[in-house]
Amino acid sequence: MPVLAYIVTALGAYLIGSIPTGFLVARAKGVDIRAVGSGNIGATNTMRVLGKPAGIFVMIVDAAKGFCTCVLAAIYFDCCVPGPDYFDDAYWILSKRLMLIAGICAVLGHNYPFWLKFKGGKGIATTAGVYLALAPAALGIALAVFILTVLITRYVSLGSIVAAIVLPVAVWFTEGNLFLEIVTIALCALAIYKHKSNIKRLMAGTENRIDKKPSTTEDAK
Repeated sequence: MPVLAYIVTALGAYLIGSIPTGFLVARAKGVDIRAVGSGNIGATNTMRVLGKPAGIFVMIVDAAKGFCTCVLAAIYFDCCVPGPDYFDDAYWILSKRLMLIAGICAVLGHNYPFWLKFKGGKGIATTAGVYLALAPAALGIALAVFILTVLITRYVSLGSIVAAIVLPVAVWFTEGNLFLEIVTIALCALAIYKHKSNIKRLMAGTENRIDKKPSTTEDAK
């Protein structure tokens, strides 16, 4: 498979991932999401500032960015490989690797969009979209843990962090693919790193719960 295919996939996925959904939705309503609430462009801050419909829309679109880049990468792979043998293990390995590259770059685009001087979200929804395409069973486990954690604690950030810890374990038991596992660990480590300020506030007891109005501190994505 030509190197050009990997480059095109990486750049295309980054550009799709870098579409700042929350920023654009807020701007359409005359609001700079970066200057209100937590200042984060993700779904949680959008929901608190603009309401549930806007927040849910942002979350769905951000997840779609991750899912669609993986699907488009698979379609692009089919076009790049003449007469692909769908029953060949090598075909599926290469296809999945291209999808992984697309997923990684979509998350990086969301977290570090050049449109906003590389200051983006935290990648939770986009990562979920990637794993909906790559490892849906593992995502289902992590999503269940996320929902349970949020329902018990009322902290979206804590739910995101716990889900990021659970996802690599779930991927290993459901997929058993070493390369996918390594990528999953790296993406989840990035997600946890992006929540470093939330972790400090959780430890200090000052983190915002989902049933409270946002403070001026940074919120969870």
